[in-house]
Amino acid sequence: MNFSMIYGTAWKKERTQELVSLALSKGFIAIDTANQLKHYTEPLVGEALAQHLKKGFQRDNFYIQTKFTSVDGQDHRLPYEKNAKISVQVEQSIESSLKHLQTDYVDSYLLHGPYNYPGLGEEDWEVWSAIEKVYERGKTKSIGVSNVNHLQLAELLEKATIKPKVVQNRCFAQTGWDFHVRKICETHQIMYQGFSLLTANPFVMEFPEVIKMAKSFNCTPAQVIFAFARQMGMIPLTGTTQAKHMEEDLRSKEIELANSDLEFILQCGL
Repeated sequence: MNFSMIYGTAWKKERTQELVSLALSKGFIAIDTANQLKHYTEPLVGEALAQHLKKGFQRDNFYIQTKFTSVDGQDHRLPYEKNAKISVQVEQSIESSLKHLQTDYVDSYLLHGPYNYPGLGEEDWEVWSAIEKVYERGKTKSIGVSNVNHLQLAELLEKATIKPKVVQNRCFAQTGWDFHVRKICETHQIMYQGFSLLTANPFVMEFPEVIKMAKSFNCTPAQVIFAFARQMGMIPLTGTTQAKHMEEDLRSKEIELANSDLEFILQCGL
């Protein structure tokens, strides 16, 4: 499925259904969520999608992505049994997600983050094996991992039976916009999704050179950053709550930066 941007639903709380419905009406076809009530309200994502489908849209026209979040990333409202084996927790979590989202499959199912650092440990291989089974049973079209470093990703690619097809990371200019992970993704044809592109790098949009780029395209500095991200091979996430910004974010795909502009932004935080 071809899409240029993903709408992120974290921290929307009781406004989740309203905002996802707004994003869909503005043209978003890819939606990101997680079965983690601490930060997401997944059932309201499902309600928004269900209402949209009632208008005549087809499920296959949308990319729906959710995540398995470990106990350490949850609050007391767990989507699975706290003391169950990780494999059981994954099965309970995906079944809960499918019910929330009112669908019999998701397009992408991610591990919200590895259990260990800086490499992978026993729990990581147990959870990945369980996520592989979710894929094998047809409950997701692809699997991947979020909040992963390049050492973990390389190990996963080397040893996993079913390789990750999606990586979703917070993207900092100070790390060359997650240079090492992005390069692995490029080599192995993994979809790289970048989040916090604006909130993690507000200083980049204040550079006179970036402001000049924005003026030359009659756009905002935020749109320049999203255009940069795409040209670097990323799919950006946006979580804006403003209709105007949703429209602007989607229109950023029309911007084509010069190589010199890309190089300047690439070097901004280094």
